Amino acid sequence: MDESLAQFAIDFGGRSYLVWKADFKREKIGDFPTELFYHFFKSFSDASKSNLNIWAEGENEHHKIEGIFKAFARACKMAVAKTSSYSIPSTKGIL
Repeated sequence: MDESLAQFAIDFGGRSYLVWKADFKREKIGDFPTELFYHFFKSFSDASKSNLNIWAEGENEHHKIEGIFKAFARACKMAVAKTSSYSIPSTKGIL
């Protein structure tokens, strides 16, 4: 991640929506088109009926996407963690 910073918020609330604020200067990272990162998260949001808010900045394209995926994993872990009352946290209440 080095110089990059990524933020990722997720809510498995039953409605899909994606806010994507991550711009890439290159068309590809290695052999992978950067436009497919947006497509992946849009498809994930639609299929899981979740709200995603993704933001990243930095100089190195690889570091930005690495930061986004690390933040994604941590956000998912927190979003599905059971609380002491055995409920799943959500802005909509209990899922």
